[in-house]
Amino acid sequence: MGAPTFWDNQIAAQKHIAKVNGLKRAIGGLVEFNKKLGDVDVMRELVEAASGDEQEMYAKELDTTVAGLVDELDKLEIQSFLSGQFDKNNAILSIQAGAGGTESNDWADMLFRMYNRWAERKGYEVEIQDVQAGDQAGISKATLLIKGENAYGYAKAERGVHRLVRISPFDANKRRHTSFCAVDVVAEINEDIQIEVPETEIRVDVYRSSGKGGQGVNTTDSAVRITHIPTGIVVVCQNERSQIKNRASAMNVLKARLYEKKLDEQRTEMEKFYGEKGEIGWGSQIRSYVLQPYQMVKDLRTGVDTSDTQGVLDGDLDRFIYAWLRAGCPRHRNKDIKIED
Repeated sequence: MGAPTFWDNQIAAQKHIAKVNGLKRAIGGLVEFNKKLGDVDVMRELVEAASGDEQEMYAKELDTTVAGLVDELDKLEIQSFLSGQFDKNNAILSIQAGAGGTESNDWADMLFRMYNRWAERKGYEVEIQDVQAGDQAGISKATLLIKGENAYGYAKAERGVHRLVRISPFDANKRRHTSFCAVDVVAEINEDIQIEVPETEIRVDVYRSSGKGGQGVNTTDSAVRITHIPTGIVVVCQNERSQIKNRASAMNVLKARLYEKKLDEQRTEMEKFYGEKGEIGWGSQIRSYVLQPYQMVKDLRTGVDTSDTQGVLDGDLDRFIYAWLRAGCPRHRNKDIKIED
């Protein structure tokens, strides 16, 4: 950063600064934590040297300080799990309604709101790239770009089929219905990753944007749909007024998905990402949201559950994400091990 030519390229300079700031945040937390550990050691010596009421007072202060350090250690440990190649990247999150018709379309809309609220809680920026309305209610498909540090590292825990059980608001007989939606998450790749997509392998369709829009949005063929012929992957972008910008955004999403697929093939574990979702229906869900006859959200991969269904639907997902990240760490595969240990 001290080089005379550092600011000659503003874009490159900003990226370097962002990288340095991210490293400072990672290292700074550990340095600060070690300082607090040193303070605790001093307090322990005071407790051992004191007596009577003074010793009791110091002991209470020590207990309070240690309890706070446990919470900090918990956060530092979670951050240490985000060491994947693309964990720090932005996340492209897609929601697809599955079995259940109108019910699933409404469930997809609820998930759309839930992930928007979760991103707000994390301080991330959300860019809606595509939303396709359902036939009668809700949405059939949506794609979000979640921008922020470690967005993909956290959001990848949500990849899979999500199941909802509730009394249907669309059923006059007030019967209980089960709905399914699939959530897919891929990392937004940067220019360091080279993915070549020949024009002969894609089909580009343009059409008028649907849904809400202002002047010029729904009056021109600005929406873009790109189909990758060899794999059948389809991406849509219609959030910009410019067809050129929508095409560029769609190509970025396509490249991200092609790269993710390439990684899957290299690992020969297709079920880890795409195959893990399987059919969008019974027997393939990763999490169940039960609103009737009782209130419960349970992650079937980790066993974590909560009765605060409204909080979860309002974006309180960290308990499930953190448990999933820990489940991938050998130290935490034994369920008897807790942070206090």
